[in-house]
Amino acid sequence: MARHIIHYTGPINSATCGNLINTCSKALQQGAEVLQINIATMGGECSYGFTLYNFLRSLPVPVHTHNLGTVESMGNILFLAGSHRTACAYSKFLFHPFHWTLHGSVDHSRMAEYAMSLDYDLRLYAQIVAERTEGASERLDVPRYLMAYPRILGPQEALDSGMIHAVDELPIETAAVQWSVHA
Repeated sequence: MARHIIHYTGPINSATCGNLINTCSKALQQGAEVLQINIATMGGECSYGFTLYNFLRSLPVPVHTHNLGTVESMGNILFLAGSHRTACAYSKFLFHPFHWTLHGSVDHSRMAEYAMSLDYDLRLYAQIVAERTEGASERLDVPRYLMAYPRILGPQEALDSGMIHAVDELPIETAAVQWSVHA
């Protein structure tokens, strides 16, 4: 089975979102039957994280995701798009409160819009985590982590909570087809 490996090492933003979509499309055109996305990210923008989640879930081949060392914040949503999810023995997952950077003055109407958008993104994030980890022995309290109490999961906690299916170093074969998406 033709497995293509995509190394995603960078933030989740407009540029990396477009780059990952383009890279996946090229891999499929070259006959990829499985996409393995090795992820190392500190997260990024919610809109692009949700976009990548939906894009990866729509692909016509299995997508496997692998935590190369750290998957943080919106990176968890990107990671959960995988139908098979693994992590290195020395890796972590971080859930923490959302934050936005505001530039200049903000009127009441715009502030209300930001608050509404943050609330919606939080619900969407929690819903995806709940769906993708359903049936795990430990239930993640995502709203709590995203509002006030950050949480780090090591590989065993990730396994118990359903974030991953296995701890695996996933050695790369010499002949593997590899791609790179980075900042």
